[in-house]
Amino acid sequence: MKYVILIHSNPQPWGHPTGAFMPEALARPQEERDAGGAAFDAMLEELSKSGELKGGEALGAPASARIYRWSESGTVSTDGPYAESKEHLAGFFLLDVASRERAEELAVNFAGPGDTVELRPAYVWEE
Repeated sequence: MKYVILIHSNPQPWGHPTGAFMPEALARPQEERDAGGAAFDAMLEELSKSGELKGGEALGAPASARIYRWSESGTVSTDGPYAESKEHLAGFFLLDVASRERAEELAVNFAGPGDTVELRPAYVWEE
């Protein structure tokens, strides 16, 4: 079963890893941030070795986004993300796990100070 973990973060300031820029993370002692980063890297390495982690990417700043919307008169494009949103997609990880329970078990480890994590199953195409 494939799941996507979506990391949402406030775009001001924008950078990766998000914990290096979020006030909630920066308020923690440096030792805790270093330990958390090392634990996260170790988890990613373990998930890669087990085959459960299929990929992931950090995304550029929301201001660099271009939005395309369908219109009867033709596609309309605009700069930037949806302005009314406080948090924006910062990155994602693709998992291939045995069950939703396993995906949920892993998802909690992706939530960092100041971030919101969304777990969503990948769409299964019917043949």
